[in-house]
Amino acid sequence: MRTSTDASPAPTTLSATVKPAIRIDSLGKRFGPTGPVVLDNINLTVAPGEFLCLLGASGCGKSTLLNIIAGLEHPSEGTVTVTSGSAAVMFQESALFPWLTAGRNVELALKLRGVPRSARRAQALELLDLVNLADAASKRPHELSGGMRQRVALARALAQDRKVLLMDEPFAALDAITRDLLHEELERVWRETGRTIIFVTHNVREAARLGQRVVLMSSRPGRISNEWRIDDTGPRRIESPEVSRLAIEITDQLREEIRRNAA
Repeated sequence: MRTSTDASPAPTTLSATVKPAIRIDSLGKRFGPTGPVVLDNINLTVAPGEFLCLLGASGCGKSTLLNIIAGLEHPSEGTVTVTSGSAAVMFQESALFPWLTAGRNVELALKLRGVPRSARRAQALELLDLVNLADAASKRPHELSGGMRQRVALARALAQDRKVLLMDEPFAALDAITRDLLHEELERVWRETGRTIIFVTHNVREAARLGQRVVLMSSRPGRISNEWRIDDTGPRRIESPEVSRLAIEITDQLREEIRRNAA
C-alpha cells in the first residue's frame, strides 16, 4: 500500500477525455444569513468508479457536504456538479418500510424509477442476490438483523440505478464483526458494479480499510485539510498491518485537528 499526503490537497487531475463523476468548486455553506460558516472553500474532484472515504471529527460538516452533493441542501456559494445528474443516498438508519417485505422495499425503489410492474420482482431478487440476501426477500424488517437491514437498504439504493452512491455512516450502529462482514460485501458490490462511492465515516480504520482515497476534513469551518491515496492492490482486511499503519497516520492528524479546534 502506498500513501501520499498533502496539507493543501488539489482537486484530482483527470485525463482531458474523462469527465469527473463529481466536481466541487469553491463550495461554502452557512445556515442562515448570519449563521456560522459550516463549510469553507471545498474543492474536490471524484473520478468515475472511485471509492472515496470522507473522514473527520463529529460536527466537521461531512454530512452537510454529502447532503449538498445529493441535492438535499444547497450551497451558500460555489458549485457542485454530479456528471450523471443525480446520486443515490444510503443513511445510517436503514429506513425500511416495516409493513413491506425486503423484496417489496426494493421493488418500491424500482417502481419510483419507472420499472414496469412485470419486471420489478425479478430485478428486486437480483439486487438482493447481489448483497447475498435473496433468501430473505419475503421477510419483513423486524425479522432481519441490523446488518441484514442495511444490506436491504444497499440493494434499495442500487435499485435507483445511479452511477454515484453516497453513504452517510451506514455501518456506524453495527457491531464490529457485522461491520467487517459488510465491508467485504460493499467492496465486492463496488467492484462488480463500478459505482462511484463517497463514504462518510468518523471511524479511521473503516476509512483506511475501504477507501482508494481518504479525505480528512477539519472543523469550524469544515475544510479539506489532507488526503491519502491508496494503491488498489485488491481487497484489504481491517486488521492488516497496512491498514493499521495508515490508520495510525490518519489518527495522528485527526487528533491534531481536534486539539486545534478545542484550543
